Amino acid sequence: MSSQIPPLTQPNTTSSSSSPDMYTTSFAFFEALFAAGVSHVFVNLGSDHPSIIEAMVRGKASPSTFPRIITCPNEMVAMSMADGYARLTGHPQALIVHVDVGTQGLGAAVHNASAGRAPVLVFAGISPITLEGELRGSRTEYIHWIQDVPDQKQILGQYCRYAAELKTGVNVKQMVNRALQFAKSQPQGPVYLCGSREVMEMEIPKYELNQAHWKPVELGGLPRGAVEEMAGALAGAKKPLVVTGYAGRNHAIPQALVELANTVKGLRVLDTGGSDMCFPADHPGWLGLRFGNDQSVAEADVILVLDCDVPWIPTQMKPSKDARVFHVDVDPLKQVMPVFYLEAEARYRADPLTAVEQLTEKLKTDTELKKQLESEEREKRWKELQAQHKQKLEEIAERAKPLENGEYGTGHLCRRLRALCPEDTIWAIEAVTNTLFVHDNIQPTLPGSWINCGGGGLGWSGGGALGIKLATEVEAKAKGGKGKFVVQIVGDGTFLFSVPGSVYWISKRYGIPVLAIVLNNKGWNAPRRSLLLVHPDGLGSKASNADINIEFSPSPDYAGIAKAAAGGDLFAARVDNTADLDRVLKEAIAAVEGGQSAVVDCKVAMGS
Repeated sequence: MSSQIPPLTQPNTTSSSSSPDMYTTSFAFFEALFAAGVSHVFVNLGSDHPSIIEAMVRGKASPSTFPRIITCPNEMVAMSMADGYARLTGHPQALIVHVDVGTQGLGAAVHNASAGRAPVLVFAGISPITLEGELRGSRTEYIHWIQDVPDQKQILGQYCRYAAELKTGVNVKQMVNRALQFAKSQPQGPVYLCGSREVMEMEIPKYELNQAHWKPVELGGLPRGAVEEMAGALAGAKKPLVVTGYAGRNHAIPQALVELANTVKGLRVLDTGGSDMCFPADHPGWLGLRFGNDQSVAEADVILVLDCDVPWIPTQMKPSKDARVFHVDVDPLKQVMPVFYLEAEARYRADPLTAVEQLTEKLKTDTELKKQLESEEREKRWKELQAQHKQKLEEIAERAKPLENGEYGTGHLCRRLRALCPEDTIWAIEAVTNTLFVHDNIQPTLPGSWINCGGGGLGWSGGGALGIKLATEVEAKAKGGKGKFVVQIVGDGTFLFSVPGSVYWISKRYGIPVLAIVLNNKGWNAPRRSLLLVHPDGLGSKASNADINIEFSPSPDYAGIAKAAAGGDLFAARVDNTADLDRVLKEAIAAVEGGQSAVVDCKVAMGS
């Protein structure tokens, strides 16, 4: 194979060449994906994909060098699967959808991948660009006129790190790798490529790229002066605080933050994104997950904002005027947010892990800073922090106790899940208004064990959990082991958004067993919370959920919907009281461990 860009060749308009030195753009496209580390392509095919289908059939002859194809009856589920897989592993995945309508069908999944920083490549065909058979792939169906739009990539371009049209086959591998460079460079996110049937049908000479030349952009650490300034501030602080959100995507971050917190005794860590497990719950510095509203922000005298989009919500909580704030982020300016700013004395675009390690090393090796950190006052603060952490855990446990009438809340449910599920379970969370209760009681400690949507497009967790489970199985199989147990915890309204008809068909078709816990509180409670934050004494505050159109009554049979989609092969149950909870959860866990997905509809009491 040549490593040079092949010369342009006029494609045959009737049939593929049988020359061993030639192939179509479509086959080169798949070859480029696989060479770049994309192991799975999630597909929803249409009239723009004849050459794609031909390439997929050809690729079956060499599965060890061709991405695995997963059929997805719904586009949002397809992208959520790719998203979940990519978030856990750090390896970008791809999906193929159908022209403009399939691109639109991705819906909120594109927002989620963008806000949640998931490296995913989306490819869609374009309606044929010729009408009279001039080139192979020319228009052959009525719909090719209807689906011809002025600029298809602009449908989701504003959510993507990169969006482009393939205009020829001769540089398809370069275009794929350029897109993946954007997807993999920080801040990571989705990218979009599209191409007409004629371009994808083109025959080109076989060629390959040197993948060593297509690595993503790497971020460095902090400038020396910044390390000295920030380390000095932390060493002298009485109430130092780290606020983070995405840093835990790098599974080395939790331990690095533990090392920093052990060095600066009294340092606390607040998670205000919930996208990843950033700091373990068993450390005295753990403050848990709070969405931009925690008293620790107002109390802190030095704050390090580390790779976080919303460290606080100024109308609810903000730092004191005298607090020193430093912002270290892969994207400190938040370039895709029209309105964003922090009142920080310094901000740096840097790799979070490198920055934390630099600070810890400085604090451990600088003689003057070590004196401050080894004082009696520091030891006193450390003991106070341990006592506060113990009290916090006791208060969480107390709030999670079931009600005397046998009903239970999300807190108690999650405590039982934590006790019954395997220790290394991965939790895929989309609990919306119940998220804080879930996090408080799951209390994650293992890197990579907590994955939240990161965005606001409800419905991520159905496909997301499947993608996470698939990734664990692939990684474990390569090592001769078994994939980790995956639990999806999802609100009832969000479960409907997740397109369960598609999710559980895929789960059954490809043998991807996941335990889904549906938090049934009979509707959407997030809109009521938003209403009360703006109109606490308005008319809506006194209206019922039915009156403001957020109630689900009658309540759907959530587990039944999933079971029907799986052709009847799914564990389905509903639990209304504490007495039955452990038994049903144990049965559901056993079913999943045996290879069958399970959906448990849990009627949860409000506010606990």
